[in-house]
Amino acid sequence: MPIRNVNRTVGAIISNYILKKHGLAGLPDETIELIFAGSAGQSFGAFLAPGIAMKLTGQSNDYLGKGLSGGKIIVKTPQGSPFMAHENIIAGNTLLYGATKGEVFINGMAGERFAVRNSGAVAVVEGLGDHGCEYMTGGTIVVLGKTGCNFAAGMSGGIAYVLDEMQLFDTLCNLDMVELESIWHDEDKKLLQELIEKHYEWTQSKQAQRVLNSWSDMLGRFVKVVPIDYRKSLEKMRAAEQRHTETTPATEEVFYG
Repeated sequence: MPIRNVNRTVGAIISNYILKKHGLAGLPDETIELIFAGSAGQSFGAFLAPGIAMKLTGQSNDYLGKGLSGGKIIVKTPQGSPFMAHENIIAGNTLLYGATKGEVFINGMAGERFAVRNSGAVAVVEGLGDHGCEYMTGGTIVVLGKTGCNFAAGMSGGIAYVLDEMQLFDTLCNLDMVELESIWHDEDKKLLQELIEKHYEWTQSKQAQRVLNSWSDMLGRFVKVVPIDYRKSLEKMRAAEQRHTETTPATEEVFYG
């Protein structure tokens, strides 16, 4: 279907119907697929329910994925475009505002305040403006390109992986509440690769293809952004799980004789 910037909150009404009929669980993944071409208005995919996949070839205005609740949003650069996708903005500001669940793949750059107050959604984007992941409390964000300044301001939860080819990200990130580290845990390597592969599958991104084709080299250029208090909470949870695992067999032995 064609779409214009006067078409706002596209997807919200059908999400409302699904919620009323099926509850918070929604529908199985990609039960409904909506395909658009053009320039979407504000709040494209707002409150999108589980089971809906919205695919846009073109560009989107501000607030894409606002309150995303389990659906999937893909924004692709038109085939044959004369510009480099990862160097041009195709989605507006304040994307994923207050999102709780779902996935977003953007074949290009987004504007400012990307994933602000995101609490659970997963997204891959190829570049950002200022204030990325501001006040984020959960979810996972992958940035396959440059970011603006003040990244992670007020970020108290979730994880971000940023491709830092120019080795300047530490000067752009707000380090008041987060720490930066390299990608060395096997679980991080696996998750990051899987998300980039998904991004390529959905968007045919040349940037994602470039990263995957030189994976062993490019992996060392990623930076992981971890909120300090969030890391401490994860470490406490892992320690508690380990103690439970170590003590359970002995307890069962005593109980069962």
